[in-house]
Amino acid sequence: MSELVDIEQYKIKTEPYYQAIGKEIELYTSAYDVRMPMMIKGPTGCGKSRFVEYMAWKLGKPLITVACNEDMTASDLVGRFLLDKDGTKWQDGPLTTAARIGAICYLDEVVEARQDTTVVIHPLTDHRRTLPLDKKGELIEANPDFQLVISYNPGYQSLMKDLKQSTKQRFGALDFDYPEEKLEIQIVATESGVDESTAKKLVQIAHRARNLKGHGLDEGISTRLLVYAGQLISKGVDAEAACSMTMVTPLTDDPDMRDTLNAAVQTFFG
Repeated sequence: MSELVDIEQYKIKTEPYYQAIGKEIELYTSAYDVRMPMMIKGPTGCGKSRFVEYMAWKLGKPLITVACNEDMTASDLVGRFLLDKDGTKWQDGPLTTAARIGAICYLDEVVEARQDTTVVIHPLTDHRRTLPLDKKGELIEANPDFQLVISYNPGYQSLMKDLKQSTKQRFGALDFDYPEEKLEIQIVATESGVDESTAKKLVQIAHRARNLKGHGLDEGISTRLLVYAGQLISKGVDAEAACSMTMVTPLTDDPDMRDTLNAAVQTFFG
């Protein structure tokens, strides 16, 4: 028998701040009603994880998040036997725990995981809704409240880092992108504490940088980075220094591209 799990530790206690861009809240709610596995696609820092947290809070369901990486094994998701003073003991992985307690299991940036690892989710994403624990000789039937959600950034997908069609076609999907300008200004001002005028300048810098994607930049300035910049500015940090620290230096090491981005910052804050 597995140890009893305190479900409350996985509940989102306070409402996460989230501003809807379209009908994603209604669509996700309907998907959860039928326990449809969901795939959230969009660029870095556009609000994918915040959205999943918000929906878990809104639905009143526990949320277990896994940050996927290339070293993650199937055992990291499912569980493994461990040795302790009393001998061998089985420890559930996060996916197994979620299936047992009826949590939303969120696999963040799932394409970072090895493809042989992601195969273990297949039985949970079709009519079976089961998870075989081969090492333990147990077949788990997912709790009726269980739902699997994955996310990834299509901008980084390649032949080596993409989901197999056999995996993709097990999910419904929502496309995310950066908010339109007026809404993004509101989000940055609310999240960071800066005034609307400063938030507008930050968003306008981001728009210029996003136009450089594919022309020297792999990715544009995310809403997350705008919030970081705003938080520093609201604490009294010089605006140009704050923008350089959060919106230029993390994005690129190319001297010419940094000069271009710094010029955009100086246009609005110089």
